[in-house]
Amino acid sequence: MKRLLFFLIVLIINLQIIFAQDDRMSNIIMPGAKLEKIADGFLFTEGPTADTKGNVYFTDQPNDRIMVWNTKTGLSVYMQPAGRANGMAFDSKGNLWACADNKDELWKITPEKSVEVVVTNYNGNLLNGPNDLWIRPDGGIYLTDPFYKRTWWDHDKMPQDKQGVYYLEPGKKTVIRVADDLVQPNGIVGTPDGKTLFIADIRDNKTWSYSINPDGSLSGKKLFCEMGSDGMTIDSEGNLYLSGTGVTVFDKTGTRVGNIPVPESWTANVCFGDKDFKSLYITASKGLYRIKLKVKGTRG
Repeated sequence: MKRLLFFLIVLIINLQIIFAQDDRMSNIIMPGAKLEKIADGFLFTEGPTADTKGNVYFTDQPNDRIMVWNTKTGLSVYMQPAGRANGMAFDSKGNLWACADNKDELWKITPEKSVEVVVTNYNGNLLNGPNDLWIRPDGGIYLTDPFYKRTWWDHDKMPQDKQGVYYLEPGKKTVIRVADDLVQPNGIVGTPDGKTLFIADIRDNKTWSYSINPDGSLSGKKLFCEMGSDGMTIDSEGNLYLSGTGVTVFDKTGTRVGNIPVPESWTANVCFGDKDFKSLYITASKGLYRIKLKVKGTRG
């Protein structure tokens, strides 16, 4: 009898948590908004990022192409081949930076689609596989470098001694390693003021926050939440959106707010788009999804 009572109490507590999360999600999702699939037929979508007009660029990595969802004209191919691009981000000059997984490089793609290979190695060795990046307000770039064996590589061993996080100073072509104590860093995003960086350790199932120092180094490592992520973004209220099983939202204190279910086996990444930046775009395996929110997002 006591055991049954205990389980009933646990069930009630869990239901209270779920209802509380659902109530908090109503402060984020636009009333009546539903998740919509706006494009499909891809092999694996990744790396979403938006330009200043809210058009969303993303990758279909196995098909080696960058796609663009234009808010007025819809879907089109932006670039193919595209270096097996993975994570991407726009800088303040309209250049599209891409983690070019084909040869483990970092690319800068100009608005005219001219490609410059900016980073090719660290300490003379190939990077493991640049995965995701975030550009801070002054143009400095942070990128994660986990190791996922690709079928298009001619090597099968990790080129670097660590799965690390790197920083590229504006105007430079040589990266410095700023974090080397994570198991497998993946998703990354920073606050719009450029003071805080969040890095997801997907294999250790944790997301960490760091203070960003003026020289690009990181300090003050703190556990943000007990969840890793393939990719993530942040809104104007400081809420973090972590991908994986759907999209899980955490407030700025690291408290779980709730989850946006996505009917795909894996949700790889997220970004904000549309003219008002109040739509959350989700790259999930074979589809591109969108849901309208109350809160405004950032371009991070």
